[in-house]
Amino acid sequence: MDAPPIRDLVPISRVWDRLEAVERRLGEVTTADDPFLTKIAQHLLDGGKRYRPMLAQVAAELGPHDGSDPVEAGVAVELVHLGSLYHDDVIDEAASRRGTVSVNANWTNTIAILAGDFLLARASEVAAPLGTEAVALLARTYALLCEGQVLELQLAGNLDQRPADYFGVIEKKTASLIRASARLGAMAGGADPAAIEAATRWGHEVGVVFQLTDDVLDLTATEEFLGKPVGSDIGEGTFTLPMLNALASADGTEIRRLLGGERPYPRDAVERVIEIIRSGGHVAAALEEADRRIAAAGAAVATMPSGEVTGVFTRLGEYLVERVGAARRA
Repeated sequence: MDAPPIRDLVPISRVWDRLEAVERRLGEVTTADDPFLTKIAQHLLDGGKRYRPMLAQVAAELGPHDGSDPVEAGVAVELVHLGSLYHDDVIDEAASRRGTVSVNANWTNTIAILAGDFLLARASEVAAPLGTEAVALLARTYALLCEGQVLELQLAGNLDQRPADYFGVIEKKTASLIRASARLGAMAGGADPAAIEAATRWGHEVGVVFQLTDDVLDLTATEEFLGKPVGSDIGEGTFTLPMLNALASADGTEIRRLLGGERPYPRDAVERVIEIIRSGGHVAAALEEADRRIAAAGAAVATMPSGEVTGVFTRLGEYLVERVGAARRA
């Protein structure tokens, strides 16, 4: 059975009403005085899943406040996400994003960097009425995103890195913004301190699972599902948890021989490494780690005030693991 549509997991109409307001506000706050900058800033507005602002709206249900504050929290985290994508595409020399040509490829790296900076500045502007704690949270989160990116660049192609290095990257580069989305949403909804901390812990664990499952999909899904060749991470020298576990196993010697040359690695070498990882049980081991993280997220949910929203948190966490099974059958 395929993973259900994410809307089915959140049967709270207020969440989706506010998310529609987030969409409208994104159009407003990405409009600049200069029409050209507006065009660049809005280039990737269409096609995003809005997972992070949706989490902010769910977390806001932990408190009594509806209305504009949770909406602004959702807008702010999505702007940070969008701005980071512009910068990531420059770093990766990406040609496309969300099914369209990337900003850097369509215009220039300079334009992409400046537009990314504009979006990040707008995020701070939107968050300012929510208070200094909200602005500080976004600033700390973006600093972590940068630290994670720098660490990943340092580790690229390093066959001696450890799983701890991998978790250091994904906790900063991916989990930090998902954690911030949940925390800021809870704050904007007026949740009490204990509920805010529970949402934060949940967001951290689910953020790790979000990346873990993506990394498993890169090894198990079809090229049609991924929209890129299977094993692209390995080919680029980005070694995820299944790969690192395989390196530490008896198969590590062969993997080192296969990937001993310069990047990008030959396709036949990458395919053989994928075969080793799959046959050695390393994908299953990574999914077991995801299950442990989901259990930790569930423990955080257990400390939240009882109500409809706690079931939503549980289902959203489980969805991330379930989608791997759906993709493997795609």
